[in-house]
Amino acid sequence: MKKASASPNFVSIQAAGKIYNPGPNQVEAVSPISIDIPKGQFVSILGPSGCGKSTLLMMIAGLEAATQGRICIDGAVVREPRNEVGIIFQDPTLLPWKTALDNVLFPIRIRERLVKHYEKDALALLETVGLGGFANRRPSELSGGMKQRVAICRALISDPDILLMDEPFSALDAITRDEMNVLLGEIWEQYHKTAIFITHSIREAVYLSDRVLVMNGRPSRIVQDIEIPFPRPRDLSIGETAEFNRICADLRGQIEGAGGRRAPRLPLKAG
Repeated sequence: MKKASASPNFVSIQAAGKIYNPGPNQVEAVSPISIDIPKGQFVSILGPSGCGKSTLLMMIAGLEAATQGRICIDGAVVREPRNEVGIIFQDPTLLPWKTALDNVLFPIRIRERLVKHYEKDALALLETVGLGGFANRRPSELSGGMKQRVAICRALISDPDILLMDEPFSALDAITRDEMNVLLGEIWEQYHKTAIFITHSIREAVYLSDRVLVMNGRPSRIVQDIEIPFPRPRDLSIGETAEFNRICADLRGQIEGAGGRRAPRLPLKAG
């Protein structure tokens, strides 16, 4: 697979917004947003539930049309889904009657390419994510984390330039989620795809990203854009450092100020 090199403005969001039901009852899901993302950068987007994070991601994917402004990828305006964009959703959405290998190869079949030319790459991807011995297993035989690993391989099989991820680990338990964060970091180190990652986890965003964006409540806009200073490769031990926790605290304050809800305080009981 090709390895991306850094270049400016690979993804360019130019005053792009989204309005549903234009007219007197319209809903402005995303107010005009402008962002430039260099090629090979890993960007996470944080924000309160319902602020438009996923809508923005689907606009970049070409699955939702911007109702104002425009989004460009490598200089071309996004008007429809593109082959160079891979997407990982919260639900792995694997076909239950197909094996792990066949699920990885499914996008190749959809695009009417010769599957035999991609089988070696598919097996190599499964090996990379620790599923080398599970190529012929069906989804019912896989754990939640294993299914999401298959979904990652499926998104990468076409060697996309951009990887879009919409809370892919939110349904996993804490231990599996940490394992998937480490795995995703390792995959990014290997392939250096331009990555845009939606998450509600501040620590996950800081651990994985080169840059974190914070969106406010609807209609949404970017209220914080910070660079993450930690060198790569990373391991989970950075989460114990004072700088990591300072950045997380700053982001948490930004999210609460942007319309997120502070966790309720439990009443103290007399001893």
